[in-house]
Amino acid sequence: MKFCVCIKQVPDVAANVQTGRMVLNAYDASAVEAALQLVEAHGGEVHLILIGPDAARETIRKALAMGAHEATHLVTSADVDSHAVSRLLAEHFEDREYDVILTGKQSQDTDAGLAGGMLAEHLGWVYATNAVGLAVEGGGTLVVTRQGDSGQEILALPTPCLVTCSNDMNDPRIPSLKGIMASRKKPLNASAVAPGPGRTEVHNMYAPPAREPGVKIDGEPSEQVRELVRLLQDEAGVL
Repeated sequence: MKFCVCIKQVPDVAANVQTGRMVLNAYDASAVEAALQLVEAHGGEVHLILIGPDAARETIRKALAMGAHEATHLVTSADVDSHAVSRLLAEHFEDREYDVILTGKQSQDTDAGLAGGMLAEHLGWVYATNAVGLAVEGGGTLVVTRQGDSGQEILALPTPCLVTCSNDMNDPRIPSLKGIMASRKKPLNASAVAPGPGRTEVHNMYAPPAREPGVKIDGEPSEQVRELVRLLQDEAGVL
């Protein structure tokens, strides 16, 4: 089967956002891993596509180092929302054939979770969201285990189809030295794009305010309890 995984470069949420460190979106990394596992078991190829600035090339190379075969970089310095991203991707896929398109269920920076469903609508493809498991059965059917609100659901999707992936699906592999070296020779096709107008306005972005330090209560357990009750009654006003 032929897979294409849509990936995104996002701020590293595990670090201070002011460091400016950018990484591969965790949900997309799980989608790449899922595609690689299926190709290793059944044969095929894994392609990547990313919309973002020139600086995102390093993120693409890291995903290629995991084992993907080639990548496309749609280069833009503009801030693009889910609507604009889905439009650009739909135009890209118009004259290309894939059995399965995978995306992360959301991105770590906005947590919008909209682009995958929008893209499926533009393409007119069946799709499933929040996948926690993927399998291929005879005839090219993609079996998707998705996490629903009240339990797991199992869907059999005909191809071509689109699936958005949870980061609970797997543990993405860490690229080996061999994979990193090989990624430098893999095709990475870059072209500049001009996104259409988005439908989201971002007025400001900032780090969450620092929390005030907690209060440590010293003394014997009975004294600590009395002091805690006093603080909850007199200062917090919750008792």
